Amino acid sequence: MDGRDWLDETLAHYLEYRSLSERAAAQVADDDFFTPYGRSPHGVGVLLKHVGGNLRSRWRDFLTADGEKADRNREEEFRAEGETRESCTAKWDEGWRIALSELRALTPDDLERTVTVRGEPLPVVRAILRNLTHVAYHCGQIVQLARHLTGDPWQSLSIPPGKSDEFNAKMRDEHGDWSDRR
Repeated sequence: MDGRDWLDETLAHYLEYRSLSERAAAQVADDDFFTPYGRSPHGVGVLLKHVGGNLRSRWRDFLTADGEKADRNREEEFRAEGETRESCTAKWDEGWRIALSELRALTPDDLERTVTVRGEPLPVVRAILRNLTHVAYHCGQIVQLARHLTGDPWQSLSIPPGKSDEFNAKMRDEHGDWSDRR
């Protein structure tokens, strides 16, 4: 896989995590948007706000400035007081706008560079993978919490339970039998 393919594949993963999170959050009623689960103090709204803040900080001036920006207040990202669904979604959207713009602007040559996060030098590929892992981690939290809060009306984001055989049959119809392939 060359550098351009790697960047395109990485972008596709970011977009998939964004879509999963947004589709899950959309199913949560406004009254439950800030409801935490168990001992975790974070509801869906706070998780969206935090991911947006993280993306904004890490990706703004990605190649030229430290990934932990001086204007970031990480602790504030975990507070729901005074927030609304709209304010958290706006912070989420801003972070994604910055991250996707910067990621799309990267070239294969940029993958050979070094950036810093909290003063720690990191190869660009490692910094991207670290951030992608962070996004994936919180995406899982958002989906799980949204599923819990939504209950029976939940609409599956992938293959619904009990539908695997049907899905696999459809895939075999489209792509042929893969069971004997390596």
